[in-house]
Amino acid sequence: METLEQRLGYQFRNPALLKEALTHPSLGHEKQRYQEDNQRLEFLGDAVLQLVITEYLYAHFPREQEGRLTKLRARLVSRDALKAHAQALDLGRHLLMGRGEEASGGRVRASTLGDAFEAIVGAIYLDSDFATARNFVLREARAALERVREEPIDINPKGELQEILQSIAMSGPTYEVLSATGPEHAKTFVVEAHWEGLVLGRGTGLSKQAAEVEAASDALENKLWEKK
Repeated sequence: METLEQRLGYQFRNPALLKEALTHPSLGHEKQRYQEDNQRLEFLGDAVLQLVITEYLYAHFPREQEGRLTKLRARLVSRDALKAHAQALDLGRHLLMGRGEEASGGRVRASTLGDAFEAIVGAIYLDSDFATARNFVLREARAALERVREEPIDINPKGELQEILQSIAMSGPTYEVLSATGPEHAKTFVVEAHWEGLVLGRGTGLSKQAAEVEAASDALENKLWEKK
């Protein structure tokens, strides 16, 4: 644990919190007995992470509207972003999990690594305070935050959604037109984004393309693929 704490740049006063943050639910399932796992810390860490990133974006993009800030936040807290942070900390090597989960690739699975990173954030918050947790998140996300500040604010929701989904499975999203109403010169389109049997989001626009972009933006905010 000392090696991991050095990577984290934080020494736990209560080491049991760090162990809990690293414990995958499969360990308890395999032992068929109650085992503290990282699900509750993940829940807490997700909230802390969202607040830290939201606060950062609010402070550094004073001229941007809520919609664009929401899209930027979705990029920064996406499964891929959290996986990258976890890999940089080598969290996969330190996870405690059942043998079946490990055999199926659990140590490198994006969702498992992202959950572990959120659990670490939650554990640091409980072990210290919000300011310490904020400093940890901003340090680990520094490169991603710098890219967001350097790149144009207008991001490509369809391209981003495609990239995220294809990192999870081989297939990307498809878009279905639900309706096209109004006169020929001013139709309003309603489109849904579909993937692997899920309806990820819905958008409305004055063209099919605009509705697809809104559907992709809605999908990025909903992040329903994480619950699959």
